[in-house]
Amino acid sequence: MITTRTGPFRRAALVCLLVLTPALGASGCGLSAELDRESNPERRPTPTPSLAVVPPSPTPVASEPAPTPSPTVPGLQTEGCPASGLRFAADQGDAAMGLRAMGLDVTNCGDEPYELNGYPAITVLDGSGDPFPGLKTVEGTDQVSMAPEDPGPRPLTLAPGESAHAALYWRMNNTSGVYLRVAPEKGDDTVTVRPPYPLDIGPENVLGTTAWRPSKRP
Repeated sequence: MITTRTGPFRRAALVCLLVLTPALGASGCGLSAELDRESNPERRPTPTPSLAVVPPSPTPVASEPAPTPSPTVPGLQTEGCPASGLRFAADQGDAAMGLRAMGLDVTNCGDEPYELNGYPAITVLDGSGDPFPGLKTVEGTDQVSMAPEDPGPRPLTLAPGESAHAALYWRMNNTSGVYLRVAPEKGDDTVTVRPPYPLDIGPENVLGTTAWRPSKRP
């Protein structure tokens, strides 16, 4: 006569059978784990580690390289005081909502006073020193959307060492101007300066300028 033993093994097998009967393979029943739970009911099961979902790395967007300036651009401003007695400098510019702005300063580096009464005369050049086709420079800011109001011209005299300031405004485009050909006013001698950053103004655009104003002293 064969004696049938009842115990943890039989109960575990019965539990497994009941779980697997509705849908075999739908939920796993680990026999060794069930026996372990019966022999040690206070033991907490070890949680199964979940697989971390790693988001794909964003693909870097390649920016358009800035145009390479030409070393042979005529009239490029050099160190020291030009023969005109005026030295120009453009700042790094600013941007917001597609509106671009750049400051332009002129300093009397000569020995005689210099009179100003109007707007700077400006031509935007590409990396080869050629003017942008169709680009229009206007006095005032009315033709540049969202640009601040131009206060208008007034006569001022720059003593040696003094400076005046004007602002340039344009709407963003996808082609960069590298140089500015600048004169104190229309008809005056020009000089070419290179701003710290290109102007993303492009051809067929409008560059508005404000009138010269005395620079704020620190």
